[in-house]
Amino acid sequence: MQLLAELDGFNPIGNVKIIAATNRPDILDDALLRPGRFDRIIEIPIPSQEGRLDIFKIHVRKMNISKSIDFGTLATRCEGATGADIKAICTEAGMFAIREDRDVVTMADFERSTEKVMSTALQKAEEPGAMFA
Repeated sequence: MQLLAELDGFNPIGNVKIIAATNRPDILDDALLRPGRFDRIIEIPIPSQEGRLDIFKIHVRKMNISKSIDFGTLATRCEGATGADIKAICTEAGMFAIREDRDVVTMADFERSTEKVMSTALQKAEEPGAMFA
């Protein structure tokens, strides 16, 4: 509602662009999508196998990881994961290693973190959306 009020308050200025993002398009107010407000909707899909593999490589870049980690297998196991989910998997794997007082993150850490994060992501996906009065 606040965004709608702000959008209605703008005077047309030629070079001003407003970009918005959401991970919950199902709860957007239809008034946001009327002509003259947001003219284009660009959907960014869930990453493919190759995309997930690349995202893993980005997030482990500064981690001390074992050379035996198979990111192809991990990318396959987390089908349907978003970039944020993959970052959470990497962070959680690091936390498992820290809790066990190790300097190197192993494949077992990644497997445990994938199970933990993906089960949490699945639970959140099944929860009903927020309701507004």
